[in-house]
Amino acid sequence: MSFAMNALEILVLVFVTLIGVGLLVVIALFVADRVQTGDAVRRNYPVIGRFRHLFTELGEFFRQYFFAMDREELPFNRAQRDWVNRAADAKGNTVAFGSTRNISVPGTPIFVNAAFPPLDDQYASTEPMLIGPGARTPYLAPSFFNISGMSYGALSRPAVQALSRGAKGANVWMNTGEGGLSPYHLEGGCDIVMQIGTAKYGVRDPHGNLSDDKLREIAAHDQVRMFELKLAQGAKPGKGGILPAAKVTEEIARIRGIQIGQDSLSPNRHPEIDSYDDLLDVIAHIREVTGKPVGIKTVVGDVTVFDGLFQAIVARGEEAAPDFITLDGGEGGTGAAPMPLIDLVGMSVREALPRVVDLRDRHGLKQRIRMVASGKLVNPGDVAWALAAGADFVTSARGFMFSLGCIQALKCNKNTCPTGITTHNPRFQKGLVVADKHARVSHYAREIIHEVEMIAHAVGVSEPRLMRRRHVRIVQADGTSTPLNEMLPSYNAVAET
Repeated sequence: MSFAMNALEILVLVFVTLIGVGLLVVIALFVADRVQTGDAVRRNYPVIGRFRHLFTELGEFFRQYFFAMDREELPFNRAQRDWVNRAADAKGNTVAFGSTRNISVPGTPIFVNAAFPPLDDQYASTEPMLIGPGARTPYLAPSFFNISGMSYGALSRPAVQALSRGAKGANVWMNTGEGGLSPYHLEGGCDIVMQIGTAKYGVRDPHGNLSDDKLREIAAHDQVRMFELKLAQGAKPGKGGILPAAKVTEEIARIRGIQIGQDSLSPNRHPEIDSYDDLLDVIAHIREVTGKPVGIKTVVGDVTVFDGLFQAIVARGEEAAPDFITLDGGEGGTGAAPMPLIDLVGMSVREALPRVVDLRDRHGLKQRIRMVASGKLVNPGDVAWALAAGADFVTSARGFMFSLGCIQALKCNKNTCPTGITTHNPRFQKGLVVADKHARVSHYAREIIHEVEMIAHAVGVSEPRLMRRRHVRIVQADGTSTPLNEMLPSYNAVAET
């Protein structure tokens, strides 16, 4: 009896102590909230006001998992992400009962099925396409769908390794992004596009200028098939790249040629390029030094500025042209950029692509300059639309991030990515197992290609790039749809009539 009473007394004492400690904590928080002057809500509603910040932080996760409908979220909704996950898991993408997509939303593309499509044994299949016929080492690109620029630094080591191996498995190219060529890009054996950003990471001399020796060193790798001169990026036109100091490790600093532990900020443009003639001079120089095809990546603000570029090319002769132009839409993504640039600057690829394609064709450069579309094109319908609108190739970054396991946590700029994709914290990187994720990358790329070929087959063409604007209808505000070729007549179609 005495032992039982002692135990009960101890429990009561512990309980009273906990209550006392709790009250002290509440009192301390109350006083702290009343005294502080930075947060009006906490000052007026001590302790309770703290829940506002907590619920604000948790709100995005509750909306994603409990409240948002399948096609409501931005930048990518659950339906888009689920398609990528099923494709990456090689589970197939058949669904039951009917589409959940609201096809009355203005801007929705609807593909025009053929009255008498080819039989199943006449299935549409992709053919390789040559880029840079005038370069010493042209590139016969096997796939129309490829991995867009994502730097080592912005991405983690295991993420780059998985992408490299996955690209090899699917026979697609991988763009290095502006962070330079790392051993992890090379280790998978895939084709590589070496991007040269405004800071010249990986190909710069000690003063930040373009180094011919570094260019030759990079070009000596057979895997490096092309060079891309980055002028602008969709998520931040007019602004250079941003890599926070927390991500600038010793290895990344060595690869890029920068100082360790300091924010890595690229210039907003190439200082030595002040005109189209300067641009064509730099393109010609890189192509001569490396022997590889050279293109540019940019964002459209005003389509008419491309008229000046194409006029300069025609004046010099088509051999002076960039071998490809990557058009990134204003809806493009990034790991870190100011919100006004992400939200408000740069034309959507859906408006820019067909207009720039028409300008290129009007100047007689269709066979000389390949067009690459980029910017939120992650599902088969997006890619098929881009090809029908005039793209020769499509690249995706965030689609491949989803295939790696990205959950859209929106922590890319904080070095706390919970899936290990955009962090250099070893704790989080452990979650990204390269041996598993590289297979998902391959599955995703192959499924995109397969389903775009399926759409091409349905509209009645034998190769995806043979789709034309007449094969796509765009839903209007009144719920009806209009053929894309009536909204934006192709220059080639007009010229042929």
